[in-house]
Amino acid sequence: MGTFRCPHFLAGLIVSAFGVLALPGTATAAIPGSVRPLCDDNGPLCTEINEFSNGQTTNYEGHYVGHDEPSLLFYSNVPGSGNHMQYRLVLPKDPPVMPNQAGTGGTFNFQLHPAFWFGVAMCDTQSYPNPNNGVACTPDSDANIFDGSDPTKADWIGNHPGTAFMEMQFYPPGWVVWPPGDSCDATRWCAALNIDSLSEDPNAGTALNNACQAVVGVEYVNFAFITLNGKPHPGGPPNPVQSNNTTFTPDPTLDLFMNSGDVLIVDLHDTPHGLQIVIQDLTSGQTGSMTASAANGFGQVKYAPTGKSCKNLPYDFHPMYSTSSEHTRVPWAAHSYNVAFSDEIGHFEYCSQADTVNFPFVCLAPSATDPAGADADDNFCFNATDSSRVAIGGCLGTDGDFDGVPYQFVWPGTSGNPDTDRQLHPRSVLFSSPTFVPTGQPGRHANYDRVAFEVDLPRIEVNSISPNNNCNRTTGVGCVNPPNGASFYPFYSTRNTDDTESCMWQLGGANIPGTSNTFGGTSTAEFGPLLSSLYQVFGAQAPLFRYNNFRQILSANPCRNGEGD
Repeated sequence: MGTFRCPHFLAGLIVSAFGVLALPGTATAAIPGSVRPLCDDNGPLCTEINEFSNGQTTNYEGHYVGHDEPSLLFYSNVPGSGNHMQYRLVLPKDPPVMPNQAGTGGTFNFQLHPAFWFGVAMCDTQSYPNPNNGVACTPDSDANIFDGSDPTKADWIGNHPGTAFMEMQFYPPGWVVWPPGDSCDATRWCAALNIDSLSEDPNAGTALNNACQAVVGVEYVNFAFITLNGKPHPGGPPNPVQSNNTTFTPDPTLDLFMNSGDVLIVDLHDTPHGLQIVIQDLTSGQTGSMTASAANGFGQVKYAPTGKSCKNLPYDFHPMYSTSSEHTRVPWAAHSYNVAFSDEIGHFEYCSQADTVNFPFVCLAPSATDPAGADADDNFCFNATDSSRVAIGGCLGTDGDFDGVPYQFVWPGTSGNPDTDRQLHPRSVLFSSPTFVPTGQPGRHANYDRVAFEVDLPRIEVNSISPNNNCNRTTGVGCVNPPNGASFYPFYSTRNTDDTESCMWQLGGANIPGTSNTFGGTSTAEFGPLLSSLYQVFGAQAPLFRYNNFRQILSANPCRNGEGD
């Protein structure tokens, strides 16, 4: 079972918004008083990795890093589709019935997902697979596509430029405010721009030196909240070398805070100095933004496999590709995508009594989730008194046995009675298929031609992580959807919105009112067959194939935006 490590400020313990930094003086200690996003310690908001340098499902410290991410992918071969996209998003509402400790009340959004996000691949020349090796990354260019399996050919995947992945994340309200929890506010949503990079060189078989790993980890994160003035928090740089407590502490006077039900326009586009995110809240009239630029404090971690240096290199992060297709991907990530929407699920179980003094903050008593007693994944837990609004205790550990709240019939559309569903279950997130601006055609908005459903269950279903699953990622044997232990697994469907009659995507069950297409009506039917993805053997010029996902590609986009063409 993996150990979930999240922020918590206790005497003698230095932690981050994404992962614990351990006791001062140990191998993973950081600068005293600072905050660092150590994805290596199983942070909940980091990109899922295929393998670590030890070739195992765990990282260099033996902890699992990864997340259950049902995703929707968008494909187009038209230049511009990989670097300028715009979504319409409606933030989901919570039900009128509050959750209770017995698990018989309502279910709130923070129990289903600590975040959901829009993503795109980015250039980072200090990241896997070619950090600091003179391999250029020309922004917004399909010249960066290298996905061949023959090491003797020019398109060999090991020749790919260094790559990062951007996740534009939204965080639900109502529970423990972070740091140390997973909400920004008791009643309002917030959002942040995250860029995840991997400091490994598979061609040389090396990784970032241990001293720098202690500060930033192997998978490092640039992080900045979306702010009202487009600038990071004063004194809180986004880059992983210099980031601190101010970087990761929400500030309602600076950050864009949003209400459940608000209608947003989310625009992601490249600029001369990096990717810019602009969020227009059409309901409140407020606008927030953030640009991933060196001027805003974003930066690479200089790749140094030996020594003790840990240096920030100021950097403008640009989208990597011109288009978005099966060939535009992050070569170190478990998922296969470029432009995508993903929900982060599998991070909440009830806990009636938690140890919030001794890490990993385990659950001490039976709960609605585990009535026979706490099990190995009931860690990083809080008590009801820690919450900002909803007074329940719970655990945020990676749910390896798939028995937590997100795997029950508590999603929107999972009740046969619409009134019961509306009283007890949250409304679904609603988002449009993005439109994009074709290169050289300002003012025009085009639709993506195709979509794909993809879920990374095989990556999680290995026995070392999940005791009731035994997926062989080399052969595909034992890889199942839904996973063993889950009573329900959510899937995407479409609907027409009441206000504009335009098509929107939603996530949950088959019975959400207004649903127009359920794509088979189960996760098994929707996410399709196993997908074999190409990677590189660490330290060798040799291909490695892994079943990390189930994926189904639709030949046409069934939810085109009426504003596009």
